[in-house]
Amino acid sequence: MSDLTTIKSLFLSLRKKGMTQHQHTNKLINETSPYLLQHAHNPVNWHPWNEATLALARKEKKLLLISIGYAACHWCHVMEHESFEDETVAAIMNHYFINIKVDREERPDVDQLYMTAVQLMTGNGGWPLNCIALPNGKPVWGGIYFKPEEWKTTLTQIGELYLNDPEKVLEYAEKLTEGIHQTNLVQSNDDAIDFNTEFLERTVKKWSLYFDEDLGGYLKAPKFPMPNNYHFLLRYAYQFQDKNIGNYVHTTLTQMAFGGLFDQVGGGFSRYSVDAKWHIPHFEKMLYDNGQLVSLYADAYLASKEELYKETIISTLEFVERELLDDNGGFYASLDADSLTQGNQLKEGAYYVWTTKELQECLQEDYILFAAYYNVNSYGYWEENNYHLIRTLSDDAFSKAHDISIAQLKHSVKKWKKILLERRNLRSAPRLDDKILCSWNALMLKGYLDAYKALEDPHYLEIALQNARFIQLKMIKEDGTLYRNYKGEKASITAFLEDYATLIEAYICLYQVSLDEQWLWLSKNLTDVCFDQFYDQDSQMFYFTSTQQEPLIAKNFETEDNVLPSSNSIMAKNLFVLSHYFSNAYYLKVSQQMLHTMTKSIENYGSGYSNWLDLYANFTGDYFEIAISGDHAEQELRKLQKEYIPNKLVCASRIKSQLDLLKNRYVADKTYIYLCQNNRCSLPTDSLDKVFEQLKKA
Repeated sequence: MSDLTTIKSLFLSLRKKGMTQHQHTNKLINETSPYLLQHAHNPVNWHPWNEATLALARKEKKLLLISIGYAACHWCHVMEHESFEDETVAAIMNHYFINIKVDREERPDVDQLYMTAVQLMTGNGGWPLNCIALPNGKPVWGGIYFKPEEWKTTLTQIGELYLNDPEKVLEYAEKLTEGIHQTNLVQSNDDAIDFNTEFLERTVKKWSLYFDEDLGGYLKAPKFPMPNNYHFLLRYAYQFQDKNIGNYVHTTLTQMAFGGLFDQVGGGFSRYSVDAKWHIPHFEKMLYDNGQLVSLYADAYLASKEELYKETIISTLEFVERELLDDNGGFYASLDADSLTQGNQLKEGAYYVWTTKELQECLQEDYILFAAYYNVNSYGYWEENNYHLIRTLSDDAFSKAHDISIAQLKHSVKKWKKILLERRNLRSAPRLDDKILCSWNALMLKGYLDAYKALEDPHYLEIALQNARFIQLKMIKEDGTLYRNYKGEKASITAFLEDYATLIEAYICLYQVSLDEQWLWLSKNLTDVCFDQFYDQDSQMFYFTSTQQEPLIAKNFETEDNVLPSSNSIMAKNLFVLSHYFSNAYYLKVSQQMLHTMTKSIENYGSGYSNWLDLYANFTGDYFEIAISGDHAEQELRKLQKEYIPNKLVCASRIKSQLDLLKNRYVADKTYIYLCQNNRCSLPTDSLDKVFEQLKKA
């Protein structure tokens, strides 16, 4: 059944039987996910992932065809247009399968499961992710993007095999499912705990062999911004006084901000660049990238006072508020990579690139200087007479090379951006994915808080508080558990560990900035929910899914840090911090054991465990608790937050507090600062300068 004649014959027979029509009809029209709604009018009889769909597959004894993607995904759109909008393809899919469309951003648990299956089968992963499974969900076959003829042939072969020789399919599914279970195993480390600085040094040394010292990132393309990688390396360079690592981080952050990865006109970062010089991105803009990168650049600004980092933060947050902020205080998920050309065709990057003719029309006499600044030349050329803006020189270097003052240059750059943004706004904008996800909002919330600490702009704190209250009101249930999603006054999906871990971290950060203890207590309450519903006593790790959710065929421990840090690494860091605030020895013990379990994996793959390494640094070098109590606690806190001190925890209050670090330390009309380590504090001082002196000595 592999040739085209057979497929055409099958299609004609299905048409005669009426099977090319919607027997069950497309069920996505009532969903809220923009990605699912994009497919709501396909001739494929799509279903959402839910118990009713799985029950239908069991009833009809049909294979599941699970297709997973997200709204901003370019190749997802390509496969939809080529295959899912095609009547011939749809007839085959509808005949053999119960077809399920999954938004990977709403259901990361389903995505992780079938991504693991496809990686075991093919060695590759990506989106669109397509997997065929038994009615019980056990995977049989899968891959990523398929061209239409290959897709039709493969589906027909598998469909016929299941009808004629189901035992072969069942046997393979059992073996593959066992493989998935094996990959999800976490073995507790029974060796004696020995956290030491030599381990960190060895790990970074091995890791550094892959660094691109000239262009930043790693010695390969594509290049992904990996915020948690550079967060740790920035800290490592600071604590270990490693100038080479510090220079590498600076090179990476500079080249990312200079590159086409960063939207030079409107601000904000795209997903990743396809080349080594950070020039041509996949043009989708994701909330989670931008939230984490704002935090990274904020820390880097504190450490260096580099003006470029400050400008990058400001421009990124301007983009976020302009494009992704809902009136209710929530942040939308993403902007699509594709947008309509003047010829009304969807094309990746069409919204962002420029021809020389357009630039000359917009900029007039400024064009020559602009073209030099943004490399409208062979270096900045993309394709089809389009240029994508990229910088190569700092403002200081450019001003000297072109005999223009810094003040004049900055004025010109501001003017150019305004002109081009206005012109770009006349184009057809990329599609917006306007769902609101808890974890991604938490990352952006933390980004605003870190930006506030670095730049002291009260507007950033105002937006952060607005978002924190929105999540508290709309995404935390009465029983203290979380929803993952929110759109159109509707939240429907039970949250995952990723949502809890990131929100706990963000609320801790909000307490540290606002001094409002409700956020700290809310973090503790959410942590206790995690122990109740996610914690596995045997592995001493947290499952990705809670006991409240419908079980999949395998449960997963997310431990490897990727573009997002793993939910377990964030959770372990949260427990470390909360153990200090609440003098909770159990939290500290669990955090320590989680890290210890991961040490065998960390040393040989630093980039995949960088958030764990950040926690490891807490257990090896000096770690400080700084308690501030008194009427001027907030002013002293602001001064403290202007300094880059990654190995510290801050606890402060303007009034009496029952937190252990502040208990019995309030004195009316006085403000005292305590520098503590391991629950032992130095004598109080009213001078922050003295605290800085002690920190420098340490």
